[in-house]
Parts: sequence; C-alpha cells; structure tokens
Amino acid sequence: MIIPKIGIDLGTTNVLVYVPKRGVIINEPSVVAVSAIDKKILAVGKEAKDMLGRTPDTIVAHRPLKDGVIANYRMTEAMLRYFINKSIGGARLFRPEVMVAVPGGVSSVERRAVVDATIRAGARAAYIIKEPIVAAIGADIPIGSASGHMIIDIGGGTMEAAVISLGGIVTSASVRIGGNKLDTAIADYVRRKYGLAIGERSAEDIKIEVGSALYLEDRLEMEVKGRDMVTGLPRTITVTSDDTTDAIQHELGGMISSLKEVLNSTPPELSADVMEKGMILSGGTSQLRNLPELFSQATGVPAFLADEPAFCVAKGTGIALENLASYKRSILATK
Repeated sequence: MIIPKIGIDLGTTNVLVYVPKRGVIINEPSVVAVSAIDKKILAVGKEAKDMLGRTPDTIVAHRPLKDGVIANYRMTEAMLRYFINKSIGGARLFRPEVMVAVPGGVSSVERRAVVDATIRAGARAAYIIKEPIVAAIGADIPIGSASGHMIIDIGGGTMEAAVISLGGIVTSASVRIGGNKLDTAIADYVRRKYGLAIGERSAEDIKIEVGSALYLEDRLEMEVKGRDMVTGLPRTITVTSDDTTDAIQHELGGMISSLKEVLNSTPPELSADVMEKGMILSGGTSQLRNLPELFSQATGVPAFLADEPAFCVAKGTGIALENLASYKRSILATK
C-alpha cells in the first residue's frame, strides 16, 4: 500500500506543494475568490489572484491567511482541498499524509485549526512542523548536529528567526512583518510623496523590480500607473529604488530588532557557532536586494541567502515527511 505524501508551505502570500521524488509541483497565490451572493467558491490560487482589485461587487477575492495564520477557516479548508486534489489528482485510492509548515509563533489553537482544516480537506493524517525547522532542512543545514545554526525565514506575513541545535529550536523570535507589510509601506509612501493611489499588485511589482534594503549607487527606476488622488484621473510616475528604501525603513527596523533579540538570548557556545557559520536567509521576501548585507551590517554577523530561498520551507516539509522517524522531535501535532 503506497500512501501519497504531500508537504505544504501554507504561506500568507503563496502556497507551495512538495511531493517526494517530484519536488515543488505547485507554487500559487493563497487567494480564494468567492461569490458575494451565494458564498460559492469560484476560483483558487493564480486564477483568483488575477481577480484581486478587478472584481465586480458580486465577487470578492479573499486571502484566507493573515500573518501566517488562518484568518478564514472555511476558505483555508477549500484552498487546501484544491491544492491536495491538484497535486495527487481527484480520483485516488488512498488519502494522503500531509505535513504543513506553520510559523514558530502560532498558538496551540491556531495549530489545531490548521490540523482540522487539513483533515477536512481530505488528508489521512496531518502533521504540523515549525517553519524555522523545515526552512533549515530545506536549506541543507544539518539541524541534528551539536552545533548552532541560525535560520531566518521571511515570507509574506511573518519573519521567523531561530537558532537550531540538536534538531530543536534553542531560541527564536517571530515577528509579523513580511512581504505584505513591505508592499503596504510602499503603497502608502507613493500615496504620500506622489499623491498617487496604487493597488497591492503594483506595490509588489515595485518591490520586486526596484526594491532594495540599502540605498544603491546606481539607482533603479520604473514607471508606475495609478489614480491621481486630487483629480481622480489615471497618471504615470517614475519610482526609484531610493523611494522603496525610504518606504520600508520602519519594517526593516522591526526585522533587525527581532534578529537582535534572538542573538541576545543565544547561549555563548552557540553564539560562537553562529558567528563562524553566519545567518542563512530563506523565504520569498529574503530575496529583497541587499537584505543579507543590511542584516550583516546591523548585527555584525555574516548573512547569506540560501539556494532557492523561496522553496526552502516546501522542500523541508517534503524531506521531513519522508523521514518522519528522524524528525519526530520537531513535529508538534498529529491527528
């Protein structure tokens, strides 16, 4: 009897699904489009995201996860069912075992909500594992060794920083600052400085195209279209990388405070290990230009970007699911 196994990175912005021996097979936005009239779910994932900001009054596009945790239980269940069916096919002999990565700072109630939603979505068994652990596994960090390793996972809703040794988290901090907060800060800045209203998708495009954690010697520029706040008419402006750096200073400061909190509470022996090996960054938002350099400047500890940072958590869930016995200590709840 071959029971299918699925690892899910249930992110605030994107859901990634990892199937052992096949790798990451799904990477779609965590968005659900619902009919406002009969509450029927119309679309999930990429198709639903394309509707954001463009729907008539009868269709509402929701993000069922906020800051890494379930904000809307019914939508999350529908989204999980969609991704589970898509990854192994609707017609199947056996229900799959599913491992879901959750932020390290979630409460027991929030963890239980994820387990229940996963079981109701069609899983035979649901395992919950903390994101810093699976991010480290996916980044090829030997978490079982008697040595300190620091992982920083920055997604759409949260930043997780943890020092890991002997397969467990020694000290950690979770702050609800991620890519979505950066997008909001950029949209607010453009509104204040240029008097232009832009949507969340435009703000995200600015972050990706010209965003930087440090001021660049050769400034990047891009044209942005939006609605003039005074005339109400469409207008085009040019936004620079310096604008994005100015816009996100407060959020970056919150991330650095969280890092310092973890480093301050790390035992001296493990601090020496972290200083020697450096901090590893994973998660989609860690790809912001010059973020490792900023963290290194702020803490004095070298910082490096993991290989394929956006896939680290998804890969880690798949590896942990294939080796359940080895990672038993790290798994929080099963059902």
